[in-house]
Amino acid sequence: MTDQAAAPHDAIDPPEVIRVRSRRVACSGAGGALGHPRVFMEMGEQDWVECGYCDRRFVLLTDDEVTEDEALAPGAYEGAAGH
Repeated sequence: MTDQAAAPHDAIDPPEVIRVRSRRVACSGAGGALGHPRVFMEMGEQDWVECGYCDRRFVLLTDDEVTEDEALAPGAYEGAAGH
């Protein structure tokens, strides 16, 4: 059995990777007519989570990274307080 069989999320590259500071994110796709219903996701113990609708991958920033990609993905935000 290969590593890909054990980790199918690595089999195909995600269409978009969004770097965030929070383990809790929301996604509504590209927004507007091209979007999907807003879904909330928790990373849990992992440092990433993928949207089940659009396959965007949200990756937790490491300590040495200071910039998140939220400006490029307005469908993602950090909790109820936003930014």
